[in-house]
Amino acid sequence: MSESSAAAAEAVAARFEELYGGAPDGVWAAPGRVNLIGEHTDYNDGFVMPFALPHTAVAAVSRRDDGVLRLHSDDIGGRVVELAVDDLAPESDKRWTAYPAGVVWALREAGHAVTGADVHLASSVPAGAGLSSSAALEVVVALALNDLFGLGLRGWQLARLSQRAENVYVGAPVGIMDQTASACCEAGHALFLDTRDLSQRQIPFDLAAEGMRLLVVDTQVKHSHSEGEYGKRREGCEKGAALLGVDALRDVPYEELDAALARLGDDEEVRRLVRHVVTEDHRVEQVVSLLESGDTRAIGPLLIEGHASLRDDFRVSCPELDLVVDTAVSAGALGARMTGGGFGGSAIVLVEEGDVPAVTKAVEEAFAAAGFTTPRVFEAVPSAGARRVR
Repeated sequence: MSESSAAAAEAVAARFEELYGGAPDGVWAAPGRVNLIGEHTDYNDGFVMPFALPHTAVAAVSRRDDGVLRLHSDDIGGRVVELAVDDLAPESDKRWTAYPAGVVWALREAGHAVTGADVHLASSVPAGAGLSSSAALEVVVALALNDLFGLGLRGWQLARLSQRAENVYVGAPVGIMDQTASACCEAGHALFLDTRDLSQRQIPFDLAAEGMRLLVVDTQVKHSHSEGEYGKRREGCEKGAALLGVDALRDVPYEELDAALARLGDDEEVRRLVRHVVTEDHRVEQVVSLLESGDTRAIGPLLIEGHASLRDDFRVSCPELDLVVDTAVSAGALGARMTGGGFGGSAIVLVEEGDVPAVTKAVEEAFAAAGFTTPRVFEAVPSAGARRVR
């Protein structure tokens, strides 16, 4: 554990003691994630390739046996929120507390005897940046409760329950990728995940060793997945699968895409959604092949191609994201694309190590010229998934 991580754990534990009058039973951390490739494929039973960030949600937690759940976040402030675990019900809470409370609800609904907890949280994952701050919050609480109550659940199971918390309790129709990345990623690797059967393969992804960097450019444009546009895309994908007679768009072979689009007739919106998902799954497989063969620089054009598909077919980009990609590529980046659900959030930029300053400067100047808020730029280093840290 790094010095900064250890310091964060100590600070969260100290704050827990101030709030609740005693030391926590333990401290856990779960990371945000960057998705290298494979966007809006997870709820279509497709392929994704995320990796964990060093930015984490940290939770100091103690077990309770009296049916009381107490929640506090340094990031939100305010008083401790007290809830009765027996009263937890889907979509009953529109505050930040819905995420950790939803995990307790999901665990109990699955038959696990979680009888309450005191929880204090602090997160360094930028909220609303498309880096899965909500999934990190869910997974860190799930892991803590798994350990404290001896539930014996594995990472993929905690991810499933966390996804259910967000889908049903919070009411956001997210896929399984974010929670699985937070729970299961390994340092120095990207996670090749089949979201249908949750099979995983850790793919070595050490850019520094090859003289490259991956930058995250947070546009500072906030988004919310629980708003209507995300749900509309998901419904459109489900409609496309039904029209094509398949269980999910994952089942449309890339080689048969043209024939499938022809069968959809003049429903242009559904055609665009289908085209993106099928080609994006193919791009994930191409990136895996290139990384495993050691040809990392060759993934750059696939990132650019993926962004064009998200912008033009899936229509989830925004002017700020497009400006990052266009400017970075013009300034010499190997590749770039938006990452996350879209409608704001972040872009990723693959760049030679020596070109980092020039590309960063070009993006910042382009934002200033356009009158946009100054973006936040930082390096994404593939990091460890959820773990106990104290």
